[in-house]
Order: sequence, then C-alpha cells, then structure tokens
Amino acid sequence: MNIIDFFDRGAMHHPQRTCLTDGEQTLSYRETQDYTHRIALALQAQQVGEDNKVAICSPNHMMGFLAMLGIFRAGAVMVPINAKNALEENITILQGTDVEWLFYHSDFEAMVAEIRIRVPAICGFVCVDKAGKEVPMLETWCQGFDGQAESLPENPNRLTLLGATGGTTGQPKGVRLTDRCIETMVACYLANMPCEQPPVHLVVAPMTHAAGGTAFSLLPLGGTQLFMAEVEPEVIMQMIERHKVTHLFLPPTVIYVMLSHPKVRDYDYSSLKYFLYAAAPMSADKLRQAIEVFGPVMVQSYGQAEAPMICTFMSAQDHLDALKSGNEHRLFSCGRATAFARVAIMDDEGKLLGHNTKGEIVVRSSLVMDGYYNLEATQESRAYGWHHTGDIGTIDDDGFVYIVDRKKDMIISGGFNVFPSEIEQVIWSHPAVQDCAVIGVPDEKWGEAVKAVVEKVPDNIFSEEDIEAEIITLCKEKLGSVKAPKTVEVWQALPRSPVGKVLKKEIRKTFWQDQARAI
Repeated sequence: MNIIDFFDRGAMHHPQRTCLTDGEQTLSYRETQDYTHRIALALQAQQVGEDNKVAICSPNHMMGFLAMLGIFRAGAVMVPINAKNALEENITILQGTDVEWLFYHSDFEAMVAEIRIRVPAICGFVCVDKAGKEVPMLETWCQGFDGQAESLPENPNRLTLLGATGGTTGQPKGVRLTDRCIETMVACYLANMPCEQPPVHLVVAPMTHAAGGTAFSLLPLGGTQLFMAEVEPEVIMQMIERHKVTHLFLPPTVIYVMLSHPKVRDYDYSSLKYFLYAAAPMSADKLRQAIEVFGPVMVQSYGQAEAPMICTFMSAQDHLDALKSGNEHRLFSCGRATAFARVAIMDDEGKLLGHNTKGEIVVRSSLVMDGYYNLEATQESRAYGWHHTGDIGTIDDDGFVYIVDRKKDMIISGGFNVFPSEIEQVIWSHPAVQDCAVIGVPDEKWGEAVKAVVEKVPDNIFSEEDIEAEIITLCKEKLGSVKAPKTVEVWQALPRSPVGKVLKKEIRKTFWQDQARAI
C-alpha cells in the first residue's frame, strides 16, 4: 500500500468522524481528505513530487499534521523536524537531507529566518498556522487547487520518510524509510493493539516521532487525533477524562512526573485501552505504580528510528502475568518479537547466541530502514545480514527480550563489564529518585569508576547527603560492590533530548572534558 492509503481507508469508512482536533478547531475525515488533495496539488504545481524532500517543523498542531498528510499524497519525501531541537541540529538535518521545501509553525519564525540564510537549497516556505514574514499561510497557499491529486503508482520501495536518529551518541543520521517500512509498522501496531471502536488518541509526545507513528497507525480505524503542544501533566489527566482518550504514548520521564503529581488519582482513566511507553527503559517500581493508577493498560514496544516503533511488544497481559506469577523480573523486558520481525542476539563475530546470553540485539524485518542517507554507515549497520541496533540484550527461554544497555554505554571498571541500566533500575526504586543516569568516570585505580547522577522527586524530605549515602548502600545490597556507584551526585535536572531521552553524552562531558581519552 502507499502511505496515504491508510488515511484514505479511515476517510472512506468514517467520513464524518472528527479526524483532527486542536483546541476549538476540528476537521472531519472528509474535510481533512479534501485539504490533503489541495496541498498535494499545490506542491505538484511547484514540481514537487517523488524524491523531493519536504520538511515539517511544528509543535504538535493539527495543521502541521495535515501538512504531513498532504506531503505524503503528493508522493514527496517527508522530513520530520522535532520542534524541540536546537537550531544547529535542525540545520544539520536540513542540510544533510537535501530539503527543498519547509512547512513550519509560526513559533519558529525567528529560526526560519536563520535557516533561509544557512540552508539556501530550500526554495519554498509555507507557514502552517498563519502568514509568516513574506511567507504564505498554508490555507491561502493551497487555495484554488480544487479536485483530486492522482493516485500514486504502487511502489513498496518508494522513499516516503527521511527521519533522523536521535543524536544521543553523535550527529543525527538520515534514516530512509520506504512505503514497505511504514506498512509493516502499521501492521505490527494494529496486530498487537487491536481496537474494536474508533480510537481517540492524545498526541502529547512529539508528532514527528513515536506519537506520530501511533497517530498514523490509528488513521485507518477512523482514529481522532487530539493535539497538545506542551507537556502539562495535569492537563494530560484532564484530557483523558474529558475526551475519553483510548490511546496514549509517553516516554517514561513524563510518566514519572505524572505519577508524582499530587492530583494523579483524582481523574478517571477508565477510557484508556493502551498506554504505550517506549523510547527508554522504565523503572519496574514505577511501572507497578502506573498499573495501579492508570489500570491494566500499560504496554511497551521496542524499536528505533531505523526500525520504527514495534520490533518487540509487551502486552498488558504480559505485565499482569509478571505481577501475578511473582515473575517480576519480566517487568524489565520489552516483550517478545512481533509477528513481523525476527529478533536475535549476536556476538561481535556475527555468531547468533543462545538464550540468556548477552550480546547485541539484531533484527530482520520489513520494518528495517532502506539505509542511511548519503552515509557509508549503512553497511556497518547490516553486518552479517542483520540490522544492528547498538543495544546489548538477552532473550530468555520464553522469548522475552531484555535490553541490558546501549553498546556504547557499557562501563569497564577494574576489568569488569558493568551495564548502567541494571544499576539504574535499583536506583529508581529509591523513593526520593525521580530519574537517574549511571555513567563511567575517569579513575586512576579502576580505569572507569561507576557514578550515579540523580534527579530528585520534587519536594521530597531527603537531603542530598542522605540520598547519596542510601543509594550506594542500596546498590551494594542489591548488586554487590563492583556494580555499586563509587560516587553519587544530585542534579536539579538531567539533560534530555527533545523526545525525553536522558543525554548521557552530555553528562559524560562534565567528567571527561579534560581527559586525554573518552573511555
């Protein structure tokens, strides 16, 4: 199927149902469909079609999402730009992906002025929500283009989306996703999270990333998309209750803030069917709390920009079985391989490993990207015929996958391999800890010493000194002295990427910047 076919399926079956809503503004599926044809015809009138790159830079906003659908209908390649990115990162992405047109929200007028100067290859600009400086508003720009854009020929290998890696370990790389990749993503999503009624999805996390993937997967079912531009925990709770939200995706960091909110138990969450968490590991203790508060609706998927969203899946029942059976270590799992993906563990020589053995998580699936854009790194990522995720993990006897750590995050201390995520799980269990990051820091005796950097729960009663001492003692009791942090620091806030991932590379810089080596 072509990527726009998924939306058209929803429009065919639910033409009068609300498709997009943003505050007081709403569009039905039929109105949205008509709008996408006008956008596509306007783009094609500018000779924008297959292989032309068109970027979107917008917060969660229905007109920005509408522009995405119009780009897909035109057959152009959509380049999503996270609205929370810094200017320099956006310029790197725009330059590195050969973008020719940019749709943007008026919040980024100043940024676009700089982009005009530094990315001269962009020849067309459209502001999605109002007229910009010498730039037309989307509604005006596509006015008069009535009728229907021609259907695109079937081509599963058509490049349809050029995403970017998170840049948590280096410069972002362009990721080539085809119609087949997106088709597989939608199939995985709907197979694992079936829905008997038209869903209501609250788009809180960036629509340019996993929340957008969720939104797109629900369009064939006539899903309504509710847009929130900012993450406001109590507003999220209110929206779930008021709009009877059925689907929600959030990274663990936001869920932690919600769980610590004094009014978290004051709202009705009974409409929720699937509360998807991903993008980073979640504390098992906080996961238990989330199930208690939001109900038996917590589900998890594992994927990455190169294999979007759903290589593995852990269902709500999997979570409950782990709790009921006493097999609580399974809460550390990201689930089992989906029906559309093969997931295995491989050593550095390309040998597939047996159960319960640590190695790199590798994937074979139509989910996997067509390759990196204009980079030689593609072949390295495909060594031995599998996609290499860069994550270290294991698979147990029942097929559940456990992410141990990022390959590049492993600490070698006194000759021992230490995996930070194992330590972070223990630290998260401390009642004063909102979030944490464990890294290796330079040490004359150990080579690298284990260090924990902690973000406190707001208004907790523990002093920093108490937290530091108790965390070291707790880790020694649970993990032994080798894995226990040698030192602990409490920070006001941990640095995070625009999608909520803790930026360990930024934390590491604090401790390694004056060193001759970085490991």
